[in-house]
Amino acid sequence: MPPLTDLAARIERALDTVIDPEIRRPITELGMVGAVSADPEGAASVDIKLTIVGCPAADRIERDVRAAALGVPGVASLELNIGVMTPAERTELTDRLRGGRARVMPFGPDSLTRVYAVTSGKGGVGKSTLTANLAVALAARGLRVGLVDADVHGFSIPGILGLGTARPTRVGEMILPPVAFGVKVISIGMFLDPEKGQGPSSAVAWRGPMLHRTIQQFLTDVYFGDLDALLLDLPPGTGDVAISVGQLLPNAEVIVVTTPQAAAAEVAVRSGALAAQTGQRVYGVIENMSGLAQPDGSVLELFGSGGGAIVAGELGAPLLGKVPLSVPLREGGDAGAPIALSGAEDPAGAVINAIADGLATRPRNLSGLRLGVHLS
Repeated sequence: MPPLTDLAARIERALDTVIDPEIRRPITELGMVGAVSADPEGAASVDIKLTIVGCPAADRIERDVRAAALGVPGVASLELNIGVMTPAERTELTDRLRGGRARVMPFGPDSLTRVYAVTSGKGGVGKSTLTANLAVALAARGLRVGLVDADVHGFSIPGILGLGTARPTRVGEMILPPVAFGVKVISIGMFLDPEKGQGPSSAVAWRGPMLHRTIQQFLTDVYFGDLDALLLDLPPGTGDVAISVGQLLPNAEVIVVTTPQAAAAEVAVRSGALAAQTGQRVYGVIENMSGLAQPDGSVLELFGSGGGAIVAGELGAPLLGKVPLSVPLREGGDAGAPIALSGAEDPAGAVINAIADGLATRPRNLSGLRLGVHLS
């Protein structure tokens, strides 16, 4: 390849600012930029190599490349040639993203990523809504965040985050997750095939071994990149998925969600107790639906009171917050617009953001985590 002219070199440097929206790294680092040239009259030519045919990010990448190249002083026109990586180039890309390592689960005990498994004893306590809002709130604070919808049978995260029919992109054996509100998200709901009549209301009727393989694949084959925090929305109870997560992520910290009701609290304690059995630590407890504010300033305790404190006391963990019943919180979940971004004036949004503040300020290190090192 002939050496770049000064103008072509400046164009290539400008392309460093173009970020692949799925991988979240500059396209120049990913081997997606081919030949770059420019003549003395300012007529430029740039070759771009997409990861796959039909890449869902193609339009955005093309738009951003045009804007970056045409923004370079001296560029009068641009010929943009869009191609696709060869199989060898895709293999080189996946090797580069994995740091030359084989397919391994990157969130083990030696990882710097804070892993939070959000669980509950019963369904219907708002666990998924809280998990999604916490993930979005953390991303809004500048953290790199991933979210695994581990509730395979009752997946709801794509809808809560407004992802609709978004699908992951496969690059060889690597899966690139969709991004919502700055959060990289994966869910079994993204793999249902509409052409086979599958959709959000389709039932996923799988047993233990298949559930385990699915969670393992989410953690191994999905490229999240270097995360500050990974959240998992677990199914309620102490079933197969919770056990699998305990085996695959013994370093995860558990957040238990309950309602104020005593009966719900009693069951929630069991989900936290499972964490201790698998070597995980209960980070804290969130009480959801803690009350409904009335026009006169009083609080109507529809589901009783004290459940969060009961669970926290039984598990020896702090009560992170009490999230009141909130119509905007429910509406945001239905509309795919998390209240964590816009609900600062809503009491529920304020509590969620306060919890996120505590999570976001935790240092990204190995302090307090089991490293699996045994001294002889």
